[in-house]
Amino acid sequence: MDAYGEFAGIYDRLMRGDIDYDAWCDYIESLMALHGCEPRSVCELACGTGSITSRLEARGYEVTGVDISADMIDIARTKTRRAGYVCGNMAAFRPEARYGAYICMIDGINYLIAPGLVLRTFENVKRSLGEGGVFIFDVSTRHKLRDIIGGETFIHSEYDVFYSWQNRYIERYSISDMLLNFFVRRGDMYERFEERHLQRGYSERELRYLLDRAGFSNISVYGELSFKAPEKDCGRMVFVCN
Repeated sequence: MDAYGEFAGIYDRLMRGDIDYDAWCDYIESLMALHGCEPRSVCELACGTGSITSRLEARGYEVTGVDISADMIDIARTKTRRAGYVCGNMAAFRPEARYGAYICMIDGINYLIAPGLVLRTFENVKRSLGEGGVFIFDVSTRHKLRDIIGGETFIHSEYDVFYSWQNRYIERYSISDMLLNFFVRRGDMYERFEERHLQRGYSERELRYLLDRAGFSNISVYGELSFKAPEKDCGRMVFVCN
């Protein structure tokens, strides 16, 4: 059982009301079209349980998912028929094949808390991105991590699942420290387990600098599910690069 093992089993249930995966897939396809990219193959970094990977496969793409959690990937495999999966840190993923597009959605880059790991990820993507391909990723902004969820505690309760989500923002390092306590019903008893997640808030300027160092020359930035530049107080930024 890996670090995300217990969480993997209930992740989809907890996210179902928060993330509209169909809308995100529509948006990803629109961004690819807007930037002149018509890929056959798509690689999703930090694919999690494959909610986006599986939808893209259903839309006709050849998909590959990469995630650090073996348990997340085991669930993703049940949702797809032909997708390939790689278990490992996306900063170390260096495929021999080239992909028509790369995506990394719903905070995947935020989990790389060292800028050097972000740069390595960007370099690896650039190296294996096919001609005319694009790299699409999003990040939760510092404003969201610091001013919206920083210092807050959220409670979720269902018949067989209860969790508390405590947040602490460390200003010096731009890091959000998230502690989640779960109680999951197992028969007549509840099993308790704990998860700690760290996310780093990167500014647009920092990410542009790292993308430039990795060799990306065309960089566009949008607000969440938008085709306009991000507002100053937006909660999420979306990058499209080639």
